[in-house]
Amino acid sequence: MAIVTDFLAAINQIASERGIDANKIYDALKEAILIAYKKEYFKTEAFFTDEKTEEDVDEHDNLSIELNRENGTFRVIARKEVVKKVTDDTKQISVKDAQVISKDLKEGDVIEVELPSDDFGRIAAQTAKQVVLQKIREFEKEAVLSEFSGKIGQVFTALMQRMQRGDVVFEIGKATAYMPVEEQISNEFYKVGERYKVLLKDIVDTPRGKELVVSRADPKFLIELFKMEVPEIESGVVEVKAVAREAGSRSKMAVSSNQEGVDPIGSCVGQRGIRIANVMSELGEEKIDIIEWAEELEGFIANALSPAKVENVKIKGDTATVKVADDQLSLAIGRDGQNVRLAWKLTNMKIDIVGSDGTAKKAEKPVEAVEETPVEEIKAEEEVKEEEVKAEE
Repeated sequence: MAIVTDFLAAINQIASERGIDANKIYDALKEAILIAYKKEYFKTEAFFTDEKTEEDVDEHDNLSIELNRENGTFRVIARKEVVKKVTDDTKQISVKDAQVISKDLKEGDVIEVELPSDDFGRIAAQTAKQVVLQKIREFEKEAVLSEFSGKIGQVFTALMQRMQRGDVVFEIGKATAYMPVEEQISNEFYKVGERYKVLLKDIVDTPRGKELVVSRADPKFLIELFKMEVPEIESGVVEVKAVAREAGSRSKMAVSSNQEGVDPIGSCVGQRGIRIANVMSELGEEKIDIIEWAEELEGFIANALSPAKVENVKIKGDTATVKVADDQLSLAIGRDGQNVRLAWKLTNMKIDIVGSDGTAKKAEKPVEAVEETPVEEIKAEEEVKEEEVKAEE
């Protein structure tokens, strides 16, 4: 019996174009034809499933398919044992019948017998087409996923395709990626056909199989964006020590320098703020505070509360009591407590803010400066430094 020769040729072409092993497709094709044959001739229930019935395993596991890739013909082969008296004609053949095939055969030998497959060509062709299309999709997906398995944590440019039950569905090359609600920036609106940078966060098992999960809200996304803009981070001269992020609103990133003479904050901000501006433009309205890492926890906590000026930090257990002047209280706490909350996340310490009289207070009315990023202060400091250098020259 023959499947369509042109169809087999198409398998080779598609496999070659899409980087799929054609042997895997042919193996799946032979298995599917065999299952279809069993269903047609032995009335078994297993058909296009990965599960075989007990009947399949016990009674018909001696069957196989021989497929000629050149002309599209196939044969159904049964391995049978030569016996004196046949009790199971699906697995046994009498000595008399076996010797018609070959006079040298005797009891106990095993021979291969071709089974009839009349009128099975049409069913086989339909089976072949369905299986090949299904397997090509599966193998292509596996190939794509294997391509990305070593790239978790990298940033890709993705094309937004659609929304699916709250998830944003992206296309990254040939792969489809999903961004769950918790990985989205809350105040972002994703437009079909627009391109976005996304962090490949994970490859997870789902009822639909393995899927790429991407994020724009993860703190690592912020770090990767800075790596793209700041060569000093990519080379290791500047190191990102910690990140605290409330995606879409505000972030704090602590950096340090591993090379004398390199300003870690200035490197991240860039000349006239161009580097940090590029990162912020990718994140929309999110503001970013770049602070300097300090080995001493007291100093790090004081830096983390920037732009507020800290007078004193005392640590007891997992709690830091921070004293600030009354006019710095609103800055230290921030609007809705955001500044101190981010500092808490950044330092992994509970922070209590106290005023000049030593008692804990809450900001009654956040000042406008809380809405600003320290970038302007950093830029101003850089300009002063540049003028000082020119004056020395």
